[in-house]
Amino acid sequence: MSEAKALLNELSDAVVAGNVQKARKVAERVVSEGLSASVALDKMMEAMRVVDKKYVRKEYFTVDVAAASTAMREAFKVLEPYLRVKPAGMEGRVVIGALEGNIQGLGKDIVAAALRSAGFHVVDMGVNVSPETFVDSAIREKAQVIAISVSVNETVPYLKDVVNALRQKRISSNIKTIIGGWAVSEETCKEYGIDAYAKDAWECVKKVRELLSR
Repeated sequence: MSEAKALLNELSDAVVAGNVQKARKVAERVVSEGLSASVALDKMMEAMRVVDKKYVRKEYFTVDVAAASTAMREAFKVLEPYLRVKPAGMEGRVVIGALEGNIQGLGKDIVAAALRSAGFHVVDMGVNVSPETFVDSAIREKAQVIAISVSVNETVPYLKDVVNALRQKRISSNIKTIIGGWAVSEETCKEYGIDAYAKDAWECVKKVRELLSR
């Protein structure tokens, strides 16, 4: 196994174990050894999917998931300045947040960082954002895209309220919607009338470009 691969595996293991100090130290080594921050981030996202599966199988509890999230967040702080995303080549304003009932903001933070790295103007609304707040903020910020993170299954139906609010204000043709997170999929888009779905931060950058060029 190459040194680079071993280091990335070490980072993944630290996140799964919720070892905050180790995750940060390994992330620092990733940077100092010139490895791709984007590849390291992808590896950590894989690690969080492992954590999620362990939680579903009841091998992990809420406290374990929280520890893993904290470990990833600390490593992400180290990696964020080194993210390399292909410039968007266009101007665009995006309002982003985790939908009402979603209090985990790590995935959303990563997507926001990727969008900023690509050159988009990003307004981060934080977590537990109501449908009305998403729409009002998009209007106030003159945003062309609303990016919504959804990681809790029970909150998915709130997407209908976002779409309805845009239609009622007759701005659904001007403000596009994109979703991501563990609780949503391409099927969710079709069911709720969302414009696009992205499986990760890099795909979100690509899909936002596509939405803006329509």
